[in-house]
Amino acid sequence: MKNLIFICLALIAMWQFLNRDKNPSDIEKVVPTVVETPVSNRVVNTIKFKCDGRQHCSDMRSYEEAKFFIQNCPDTKMDGDGDGIPCERQFGY
Repeated sequence: MKNLIFICLALIAMWQFLNRDKNPSDIEKVVPTVVETPVSNRVVNTIKFKCDGRQHCSDMRSYEEAKFFIQNCPDTKMDGDGDGIPCERQFGY
């Protein structure tokens, strides 16, 4: 029984020693970066828009929709200069 108590106390002391430099505010800073990932935005965009054959800026209702189309759909004709920004004149970019 004394050995078990000694082992428990030794483990507690070791745990406190190893975690003495960790600041709780540092741990809190990590959590938002884990929660806010680009993957979740892509899922939202995939649900919000779908490839349906539209190819031109005049077919788009928003910049976000045009951006989705040039990144995910084939044969779009909305980025003439190839800079990744669709419909620059229509949406003012």
